[in-house]
Amino acid sequence: MTTSASLAESARAHRGLNTALWVAQVLLAAAFVMAGSMKMMTSSADLAQQMPDLPVALIRFIGIAEIAGAIGLILPAATRIRPALTPLAAIGLAVIMLLAGAFHLSRGELSSLPVVFALGGLALFVAWGRSRKVPILPRG
Repeated sequence: MTTSASLAESARAHRGLNTALWVAQVLLAAAFVMAGSMKMMTSSADLAQQMPDLPVALIRFIGIAEIAGAIGLILPAATRIRPALTPLAAIGLAVIMLLAGAFHLSRGELSSLPVVFALGGLALFVAWGRSRKVPILPRG
């Protein structure tokens, strides 16, 4: 059984990893807020022209999911209110990237895959780090 004292000791021992996780969380959050905002702010006509294979409502839903995931990467960990949500948000964003990779592959857009895999890999790193190696302790 993991106690608060052992989690705090683990966090001190993994100070560099904790810093790397925070950097990854902030970079991922920024990337997904930008991507989600573009999906939300682009006109429906432009979205339909850019991605004719997808309904505009689905594109908007993906944008909302990306913004919600970005918030989930930062807010629970920073406030220490339900910080266990942070690795779940990271897993959700990794799933989005897995689906984005399949989408780009189906369209033959191989040049998009390195960015998709990098973001998905960072999301998996955050999920692993925040759930296993350096979890954030809840308040209290």
